[in-house]
Order: sequence, then C-alpha cells, then structure tokens
Amino acid sequence: MPEDLLIEENETAERPVVLVVDDAPSSLGLLCDALEGAGYTVLVAADGESALERLELVAPDAILLDGMMPGLSGFETCRRIKADPAHAHIPVLFMTGLSETPHVVEGFACGGVDYVVKPIRVQEVLARLHTHTRNARITRMARDAVDVAGMGTVFVDAHGRIAWRSPQAAQWLPLLGPVEHAGHLPRSLAPALTPGAAVRAGTSTGVRLSVRNLGVATLGETMLLLAQERGSQPGRLAEAALTPRETEVLSWLAKGKTNRDIADILGMSPRTVNKHLEHIFEKLGVETRAAAAALASGQLA
Repeated sequence: MPEDLLIEENETAERPVVLVVDDAPSSLGLLCDALEGAGYTVLVAADGESALERLELVAPDAILLDGMMPGLSGFETCRRIKADPAHAHIPVLFMTGLSETPHVVEGFACGGVDYVVKPIRVQEVLARLHTHTRNARITRMARDAVDVAGMGTVFVDAHGRIAWRSPQAAQWLPLLGPVEHAGHLPRSLAPALTPGAAVRAGTSTGVRLSVRNLGVATLGETMLLLAQERGSQPGRLAEAALTPRETEVLSWLAKGKTNRDIADILGMSPRTVNKHLEHIFEKLGVETRAAAAALASGQLA
C-alpha cells in the first residue's frame, strides 16, 4: 500500500483558541505569554459584556474567566454562555481571587468545569486547560458524528441519566428492554457503566450490539459506544473480519476525521491509526481512504 494513500496532508492541527476574561488583563501578561508559548491563540476581554460580544464572532476552545468584575460578574457571564446552545459546550475555567466555599460552589453551579484561585500558578493552569480543551474537543467531535458502520453514541451524566444520544443510538435504546427510571439507560446496559466495561446486548428486533465504556468525557459524562456486531452487517464489511478497534477507526474515517482526530478520540497515536488503516484497507480490498469510507457508509457493495 503506497504510504501517500495513508498519510494525510493536513495532519497539523490548528492552534486552539482561549478567551481570557479579566478586568485587569495587564496583570495576566505572564499567563498569556505562557499560553502563546504552549501553542494557544489568546483572545482577551476586559469584562463580561465584552466577552459575550467576542463570542458572537468566534467560538474559542476554552474560556478563562475571572469571577469578580465590574458590571456583569463572571458567574453571570458563565450562566449566559451556558444558556446559549451554540456556546454551551465551551469549557469555562474560573480564575479568580474569590476563594470562599460559596464562591467555589457558585462557580461550578453556573457551569464552570474548574476553579483556580489567584495568585495563579501558570503551569497548573496550563495543565488543567490542556485536559479540559482536549476532553471538550473529543466530546464535540463525537456528538457531531453521524452514525456509520452500525455504531451509535450515548453520553450518561453522573446521575445515570442520558445526557445525549446519537440518532442510531436513539433507535436502539428503546429496543433494549425496560428502564428503571425515565430518561435513564435500559437495565440491560447497567453493567456498561463500569469504567472500561465491554458488554453485549440484544434488541427486541434481533440486532446484536456490543457496548463499550470509553470513559469520562467533559462535564463528568460517561461515553458509551454501541456497535452492531459482525454478522448483522451486509456485504464486504461483514466479511472483512475487522477487529473492534479497526471498526472504530473505520467509523471515524467515514465521518471524514483525520488521523489526528481519530487518535484523539480513541486515545492512540496518529501512527497507530495509520497502521490500523493499513490492515483495514487490506481486509476490505481497497486502496484509498475515500473507498473505505464509502464502503463503511454503505455506498459500495
């Protein structure tokens, strides 16, 4: 297989964007310099209203927000951000001198994912920011994914309630048996909530599913991947004997994800993704990414 059929031209990811909201941005010069040095593009707003205006023009990957500012407070700014569906996915990290427990509680209650008390430690902020932006990116890509290759995605919150489900998963869930409480998973999938679990379940229509726990994503939600087991899929895809990992790689490829995107989603290196693609192409008898994606999407016999 020629290597240039596998290696992508656009493997270099764009610089993530961080919006820093503080009424004294000049005091954050060291942090902003460190963010730039760590590969972020930094935008600055001096108050809550300015931050909301910025969000009308650009959707950053994360927001560092002061809690105490003149005019619109950081807490109220966060509430307004989270009330807008277009921006609700953006992780907000509070970075403030308000250290009392009620302030910390309010920071999380209004939608913040983290709370750092000033004076800040730059390396700590960078580490927290990296974790939250990566988790948010993975979750966003998963939630934007169209169901392919017999797969569906479900996010379950810390209370066991379904927070989001893909269209394919929405079709399968009612066929997997009764639920304990409205809005929760079917009882048959309860074992899948154990970290790292992989279980099997059958629908009332005879479709066999494998359900894998892919861990905790942003906002403490657990991500479950539902895949139609081999033998329920027609044509070459069923006969290819792809491993579960290869099936996952192929499904994201069919969505148009790059090797780097797939690596982030599945927790592996782009080079490992490349090796999986070599095996997938060989098993499917194709030579290009486009042909493999078309077959996974049911466009080829």
